Amino acid sequence: MLDHMFRRRALVYTTTPPASSTFRSRQPGRTKAFAATGKPKYFIPVHGEFRHLFRHAALAHQVGAVSGEILLLEDGHCIEFNEDGAFRREPVTAGRVLVDSGSLEEVEEVVVRERKHLSEDGVVVPIIAIDKHTGKLGSQPEIVSRGFISDNGSDLMAGARDIVLRTINTSNPKKCPTGP
Repeated sequence: MLDHMFRRRALVYTTTPPASSTFRSRQPGRTKAFAATGKPKYFIPVHGEFRHLFRHAALAHQVGAVSGEILLLEDGHCIEFNEDGAFRREPVTAGRVLVDSGSLEEVEEVVVRERKHLSEDGVVVPIIAIDKHTGKLGSQPEIVSRGFISDNGSDLMAGARDIVLRTINTSNPKKCPTGP
């Protein structure tokens, strides 16, 4: 939330100190010492969350530590340096790489998105055993849910089981799977 506000250039005042040791602007002596060693043409803070980068850049500007530009970048932002100066370029894909456990292959973004939806919304799966020769139930349907129903959802699960039973019992037996 704070980083979002800093990206919008809001002035943010907090009553609690930062939890991270990466907050270097609370140590202005380092930036002032940096300024005393010579003024670089470009200054790019690179460590911490956006609010840390923002405050470090603001302090560098305040103490006059930079003769040229102060550039605020985030993961994936690119800068090209050449004899004419520094130029922002098209961003590149950057960030976390998610790996499925038991595999070293990268998980596609669509899979991660689907897993996120499942974790937020939950899933309900009816498990139905149908005799392939008769088309009749081999046992009572089982309803399994994950992330969907609290402990006192037994009435709902019983109702779902009844609906599954009625649907199977009233379906056309010719349409039921009869095997090869």
